[in-house]
Amino acid sequence: MKRIGIIGAGAWGTALSMVAARAGRDVVIQAREGDVVDAINTEHENPVFLAGVFLDPAIRATTEVKEAAMGADAVLLVVPSQFMRAAIGGLKGELGNGVPVVICTKGVEKTSHALMSEIVEEVLPGTPIAALSGPTFAAEVAADLPTAVTLACADADKAVQLSDALGTSRFRAYRSDDIIGAQIGGAVKNVLAIGCGIVEGRGLGDNARAALITRGLAEIVRLGGAKGAKAETLMGLCGIGDLVLTCNAMQSRNFSLGVGLGRGETLEDITSARTSVAEGVSNASSVSKLAGTLNIDMPICLAVDEILNHGADIDATIEGLLSRPVTVEAGDG
Repeated sequence: MKRIGIIGAGAWGTALSMVAARAGRDVVIQAREGDVVDAINTEHENPVFLAGVFLDPAIRATTEVKEAAMGADAVLLVVPSQFMRAAIGGLKGELGNGVPVVICTKGVEKTSHALMSEIVEEVLPGTPIAALSGPTFAAEVAADLPTAVTLACADADKAVQLSDALGTSRFRAYRSDDIIGAQIGGAVKNVLAIGCGIVEGRGLGDNARAALITRGLAEIVRLGGAKGAKAETLMGLCGIGDLVLTCNAMQSRNFSLGVGLGRGETLEDITSARTSVAEGVSNASSVSKLAGTLNIDMPICLAVDEILNHGADIDATIEGLLSRPVTVEAGDG
């Protein structure tokens, strides 16, 4: 795999362009914003979404999805989950035979409650699919700090090719065949990270945050099982690894948003001051609705959704969670 196309030039897409370039690939990255494209091509940086990081001059940018995909041996999909369907529509008829798409976005579609792989299957039938997920902060990956991820693909040979194409000594891509599990962990952890941020902002202590992470992991496993994921996948990098990272650091857009809410800031004020997307805001709704359709109990995710999207009082919602009956730890309480 010599050429990698990347759809989406946010912080994560830009960091992945550096990963692919370091691995010796020819990289073309697509951005919607003309000023981002110009900055990458002329100044070799992305000041809007990943300021202060010098990009490999060999990385080329374009506003056209078709141009990024042209001649690519693999295409990485790194657009926000709620825009995935529209973004990959531009790939119809543009991918070579057998060229895989790698889902690098974490989320569930709001309108359909579909995972990103299910959207790809619908829009680009027959296209080989992989998913890349794990505990990753874009700034650290761009700085070439040691990182490990899960790269899931049902085709073992394709998984090896993709792992070799993107992997370096500082970006270790561990292979899996569980595409569903790789996505479930990433989608739900963003919601839980907002909840952990609220706990931090409200000053409820480290014990409460540890409890929320642990009970949140139970919700991830519960939903994953209903969708056909393997429990062991969710005990790995793309599950508990990603959850622990995102729920414990202000680098996390979702955790820091929750901290702001917990301190009394409004969602509108927090989001209006940002250029990046906190996926947990939209995914709180989509994950909760998906759980509802599957009759899965996910009280923490539902509580975060109520606070974010339905105006629920934070303190009353927390008390509601603490008032739930105590059940067996491995059960549905």
